[in-house]
Amino acid sequence: MGKKVIYFKNNRKEMIPLLPQQYSKVLEIGCGEGVFRQNLSQDSEFWGVEPDRASAKVAAKKIETVLIGTYEEMYNDIPNDYFDLVICNDVIEHLVDHDVFFQSIKKKLTKDGCLVASIPNVRYIKNLNELLVKKDWEYKSDGILDRTHLRFFTEKSLRRTIIDNGFVVDKFMGINPYKKKGFGVRRFLYNLAISLLGADLRYMQFGICIRISA
Repeated sequence: MGKKVIYFKNNRKEMIPLLPQQYSKVLEIGCGEGVFRQNLSQDSEFWGVEPDRASAKVAAKKIETVLIGTYEEMYNDIPNDYFDLVICNDVIEHLVDHDVFFQSIKKKLTKDGCLVASIPNVRYIKNLNELLVKKDWEYKSDGILDRTHLRFFTEKSLRRTIIDNGFVVDKFMGINPYKKKGFGVRRFLYNLAISLLGADLRYMQFGICIRISA
């Protein structure tokens, strides 16, 4: 329960570099208690969608419009061709059909609008350690193998998904890197894994800023 509360209160400062320079109407899907609002221009109009009723009530004190329910449930209450910025921090991996989401969100975005999102990296080195070394795939209460995650992405599969759904990438970056401390054999093996398997292993999540392709 404690980590759930932290999730709803997380300000996600690491997402700030992914935000566009200009925007005026913002939709955050999975807004929690509305804390991310403080990272954005206070002059912008802000809408939030949040299925957790208690968190939505807190968010309503900070956000102009809060819709209580899932994105799918609130879809018809969200205006079309209206938002020049949509935010999805750790939401897409929870969806039953992420392709349907990418297609449907286009209707809510303006022509030049962008979608900013964070998505877990299933190739994160701590997750690979569980799979390859411990030979396990155990669902947990949080993290990459959160038991509520329905979809899993690598950098390659995420880039393909973005392109296949008619978006182009403005920004794509690894966020929340694993910081290996100390020296010795473990440090050597960590560096060897990064060297052989790719730098993407460092990152727990990917952050993206994408736009509808012309």
